Amino acid sequence: MSIYDFSVKTIQGEEKRLAEYKGNVLLIVNTASKCGFTPQYKELQELYEEYRDKGLVVLGFPCNQFGNQEPGAEEEIAQFCELNYGVTFPMFAKVDVNGEHAHPLFDYLTDKAPGVFGTKAIKWNFTKFLVDRNGNVIERFAPKMKPSDLKEEIEKLLK
Repeated sequence: MSIYDFSVKTIQGEEKRLAEYKGNVLLIVNTASKCGFTPQYKELQELYEEYRDKGLVVLGFPCNQFGNQEPGAEEEIAQFCELNYGVTFPMFAKVDVNGEHAHPLFDYLTDKAPGVFGTKAIKWNFTKFLVDRNGNVIERFAPKMKPSDLKEEIEKLLK
């Protein structure tokens, strides 16, 4: 099993295989529009613009499991991201990241990169997973970690 075995729904409702991103460095983030960390969209977009030509793809997965901070429908989320933060990186349909209805991708990510003290559960919005060009989950970053602080890690993987 690898990250490339998963399929996800885009925010427009189309099925997309993660295998389409093979050979890229991925930064996978569970997002929310009404969270204290929501301004991170700006830095995620900046990272994407700075490094996409070198092979970085940011993947955003809206999630409403933390404080009901992503209550809107996919269309509203897409509009919010584009209008407020100029998001052009791929965004996907809302998912659960914890519990029995968690998307299998997030079960896989949390299994490969557990949190503090080995916990699998994602604690809040804007938890970030860095995946290398071969599909290996390299590291998990806490919500409070600013996307701009990941540049060094990303640059290592892009070499």
